[in-house]
Amino acid sequence: MSPYRKKEFYQGGYYHIYNRGASRGSIFFSEENYLHCLKLMKKYLEHYNISLIVYCLMPNHYHFILRQDSEKSISFFMRDIFNSYVQAVNHQQHCTGALFEGRFKHIHIEKDEYVLHLCRYIHLNPVNANLVSSPADWKFSNYLDWIGKRNGQLTDIDFMKDNFNTCENYSKFVMEYQEEKDYVEKIQKYILE
Repeated sequence: MSPYRKKEFYQGGYYHIYNRGASRGSIFFSEENYLHCLKLMKKYLEHYNISLIVYCLMPNHYHFILRQDSEKSISFFMRDIFNSYVQAVNHQQHCTGALFEGRFKHIHIEKDEYVLHLCRYIHLNPVNANLVSSPADWKFSNYLDWIGKRNGQLTDIDFMKDNFNTCENYSKFVMEYQEEKDYVEKIQKYILE
């Protein structure tokens, strides 16, 4: 069990939470693993009064943006989810030991504008890892919820509406960045010596 991190999380704070598999190995081995992790998140979100802004579960790592809405620490929330998750996966995979590289990492996001750019970065993670060509093709993130194509029960969709007004505005925000990035990659060989 991971020790509690004292005074590192504050009510009303936004945090980028992430971790990866030990030796950069897989942490999700099947679709059932992804779904089990999401079920655990749903189970504990309300109990800890945490708002899930963004999530993306990748084969060997995960990203979340969470807002702590009470004095109950995100540390306890993460501990309960991933202690349960690791036990289930170790049982399924017939193994013991560490699944993750260590304790989860976190960064307090101090400016609202940074939260928005991190949302986009996290939703584009599967595209940047060449797993899919569009963030809408990766079903283990809440991008589809943000663009109105799925009605997930984990996401604080009011956050998206407060910052982008419509699903279309957020989709445009993500795709403009991706198109620019793709264009720069295509001309990269012409601009480097």
